[in-house]
Amino acid sequence: MEIQDHSQRLLRDERFLLSQRPLVSQYECFPSGYENIRKKDCQDNPKKGIQTEQTGMIHQRRSIFMKASFAIVGCGRVGCALAGQMQRAGYRPAGLASKSLSSARDAAEQLGTELFSDKPWEVTKHADVVFITTPDGQIENAASLLADKQGVKKNAVVLHCSGSQPSTILSVLKPCGVSIGSLHPLQSFASKQMEGNPFENIIAAIEGEPDAVAMASRIATDLSATCLTIRTDAKTAYHAAAVVASNYLVAIQDLAFRLLALAGIPPENAFPVLGPLIQGTVANIKKVGTQKALTGPIVRGDTDTVRTHVHEIRRLAPDLLSLYQCLGRHTVLVAESGGNINEEKAAELLALLSES
Repeated sequence: MEIQDHSQRLLRDERFLLSQRPLVSQYECFPSGYENIRKKDCQDNPKKGIQTEQTGMIHQRRSIFMKASFAIVGCGRVGCALAGQMQRAGYRPAGLASKSLSSARDAAEQLGTELFSDKPWEVTKHADVVFITTPDGQIENAASLLADKQGVKKNAVVLHCSGSQPSTILSVLKPCGVSIGSLHPLQSFASKQMEGNPFENIIAAIEGEPDAVAMASRIATDLSATCLTIRTDAKTAYHAAAVVASNYLVAIQDLAFRLLALAGIPPENAFPVLGPLIQGTVANIKKVGTQKALTGPIVRGDTDTVRTHVHEIRRLAPDLLSLYQCLGRHTVLVAESGGNINEEKAAELLALLSES
């Protein structure tokens, strides 16, 4: 009785330890020394386990989800941020690699792992998901290196994080039996260690093969991002849109600030003056769209005001005139397509905004 009680306690302890481990719906083997206990256990409750005739061991099925393992190739700002947040979301680091061993070591220390290398195939070959987060111009070379070294396992998913490059630049890895795709976080990563979760509530643009898209979508969701599936063959257009919305917005505000300076308002006061207007315009775009959010002299067909602008900018800051006119011409098209001005007025404004 004492031996049996001891065995039962061992069994309970083992089950408790197993319950603390993340397993993926797999059969967990128990030592054959517990064979008799397990047989009785299975007879009492057949759903608890299945006996294996070849070994006499009992396999207990667990349905606890275990998230994929991942490797990062390129320990820059995006790679480090991605690794940290994936680990916090329950994904297991298989390793980190960088051209600079010190960069890989630093990134590994942040994760609390010793799995790092300057030879990427050493850490990627055991990963379920491989992220190539190198600069855009190095992605294809990194993929070729992994293919040459057979550094990815069959059925793995390989993703890059470029916004401008399609997943097809990873095609060299296809003979390895992997699924390729891309996951681009629509976010500006200012440093390797950002406060909070930089993926929270942002858009993650995803494209590629079905298995890669499914995995990328799952990861993005776990990182609290919103998934947006885009066309692989038109990814450049997506990236150009992001550049215009972010980078060109800065350039447009610089134009506005420089024109404001001509009126005697110093640069440090430019945003306090124009900030409410900028924020109000963005809010209107969100609420009613670009055509209905458009205000100002062009949407009113006020050619006299536009003519005055062109004349004064040519006199005070001729280097800014071409940009003002270019933006004005596109604004005319927006106003016309929204039905705010007729074709005749649009032609008049376009002629005025095309004068050299």
